[in-house]
Amino acid sequence: MTRRSPKADEPEPTDRAASPTIQTVQRAALILDSFTVSKPRLSLNEITNRLGASKATAHRYTKALRAANLLRYDERTALYSLGPQVLTLAASARAGMPIVTAAEPYMDQLLKTVDETVVLSVWDGETAMVVRSADNTDHIIRIGVRTGARLDLTTSAQGRVFCAYLPSDQVPALAKLLRRTSGLQQELESIRKHRLSVNSPAINGVRTIAAPIFEGGDIVAAMAIIGTTVSVPCEVDSPMARALLDTAQELSKRLGNSIEPNG
Repeated sequence: MTRRSPKADEPEPTDRAASPTIQTVQRAALILDSFTVSKPRLSLNEITNRLGASKATAHRYTKALRAANLLRYDERTALYSLGPQVLTLAASARAGMPIVTAAEPYMDQLLKTVDETVVLSVWDGETAMVVRSADNTDHIIRIGVRTGARLDLTTSAQGRVFCAYLPSDQVPALAKLLRRTSGLQQELESIRKHRLSVNSPAINGVRTIAAPIFEGGDIVAAMAIIGTTVSVPCEVDSPMARALLDTAQELSKRLGNSIEPNG
């Protein structure tokens, strides 16, 4: 009897066995990701809605996360919050990304100078990911960006900064994006010229200016100013853009980069 060959899109037995484990990790990560600075406590109903599963399933996951000290439960309020083990993981993550510690004083000073939200992103292998956000501005309308948020590769200012400066083999999707996205090549050339990327999505009234951070000759992060289209100018030679560029240059010099920006 001839043995049937598996189809190209048919999962191997090991993939089938691993699938439940992958789903478990994804669901646990989704629960932990639901907690934010503005929403540090959640009810079981809120976690259930976020998970998109039954309340029994959500309760089973919260119980396991509590056992791992990743979640805490307050019986008085019947609310969950992140557990103490998250602090240990956060400290380990920061130790693995020294750029965050190095950038903090520069970001805080820039925040005082421009009074707008300042964000730092790193490359996660596929796109820009936010690793720190300083948004304690004096504005009535405050724009916050969640730490851990993954930004669009070509529509975000920070994503485009990485596209402009990373080696092409580290951005596998870029070649296809350049072919199908009109004006993207010219935009990347402009970013290399000015060391700045400006993004103003018409749908949300938010404007972002981003600049690269270099260590030696390699880009290691992108720093950005985020505000409304009213409060953040679109010109790359505005005082706010210049403040960002100067800050990025100073941090890059501290990290060993000596290339002066163009323009």
